[in-house]
Amino acid sequence: MKKYIAALLAGIALTSAALAADNKDVTITGNMVCGKCTLHETDKCQNVVQVMEDGKTVNYYLKQNDVSKAAHDPVCHGDTEKVTVTGTVKEKDGKKTMTPTKIEVVKA
Repeated sequence: MKKYIAALLAGIALTSAALAADNKDVTITGNMVCGKCTLHETDKCQNVVQVMEDGKTVNYYLKQNDVSKAAHDPVCHGDTEKVTVTGTVKEKDGKKTMTPTKIEVVKA
């Protein structure tokens, strides 16, 4: 019984840590593209930042808010722009979604 309770408490602690991690600001740097015009993965224009992680391209779909909308025009219709984005990340079914609080263009 003690092992069961210990395992249950450990599971609760891990779940709480994962939920807390979702609410932390994260900063990513990658190429921002349009999810509709470039990737053909979204029904409407949406910013997507592509980041290399462990040798694979990972897409972060940016939530539509004032910060995201203000940065969309340069990447619409197939162009890309290297950016650094800060915001909170959530993952559901292997898809990463980010609510951006700041987007900065990376100067070459």
